[in-house]
Amino acid sequence: MKPRWSAFYRTCLDDHLRRWRVDTVVIAGCNYPNCPRATIVDAGERDYKVLAAADAISGVDDRHLEEAGRIGVLHADTDEIVEALQPPELEVIS
Repeated sequence: MKPRWSAFYRTCLDDHLRRWRVDTVVIAGCNYPNCPRATIVDAGERDYKVLAAADAISGVDDRHLEEAGRIGVLHADTDEIVEALQPPELEVIS
C-alpha cells in the first residue's frame, strides 16, 4: 500500500525494481494531477526511463504530456506499448 500519491514514496517499489534490474517504468493510473504525475516525477528522479501510457491515465491531456516530455518522459497509447513489448517473430530455418 502506498501512503501518498507517488508509488515510490515510503514503499519498497524502488528496491524491488533495482533488484530485478528494471530500468524503465510504464505509468498508468487515475487522476493525472495527483498519483500518476507524482510517480512520474519520482521515477525520473531515480533515473528510470519513464513511459506514460497516455490512454490509461485519467485526467491527462496534451498539455500534461508536453510538460512531462520536457523532463524526458515519453508517451504512447497502450496498444503501441504492448506491440513494442512483443518479442520479434523468429524466422524458421528449414
